[in-house]
Amino acid sequence: MAGAELVEAIRGIVASGRGGDLEAAYRGYRELFAAPAFRAHEAKDQRQALKLMVHAKGAPASPTAAMVEAHRAALPPLADLVAKHGEPADYEMLGMCHLAAGDEAAAAEAFRAGLAIERDRNAQSDLCGILMKRVSML
Repeated sequence: MAGAELVEAIRGIVASGRGGDLEAAYRGYRELFAAPAFRAHEAKDQRQALKLMVHAKGAPASPTAAMVEAHRAALPPLADLVAKHGEPADYEMLGMCHLAAGDEAAAAEAFRAGLAIERDRNAQSDLCGILMKRVSML
């Protein structure tokens, strides 16, 4: 998947979501993240695409089947990012995807790992506070 194809895929997904077809948007995310070519993109591009879904505003409080499947499809690329780069924000997204997929134990583990790294970097950061809150809620 070339960079232009990634941009087009994301535009289509975002258009579906803005048009009110959240099921189509989440199916699009699932297909995107499950495609082997997705992991060939630079980490920053993968993060941006993953962030659009994981931190989406206006997502239903109760996850639909399409939402759960999209979050499950995001787990392998996020696990790769975590393994390769160890960024606390990646751990947060990984934890959020585990939560959406119904695995609270794995979510707590991801949040705690991200928190430990972020505390060492900057204990006063917004991300540190967010991760502390996420850990305390589980």
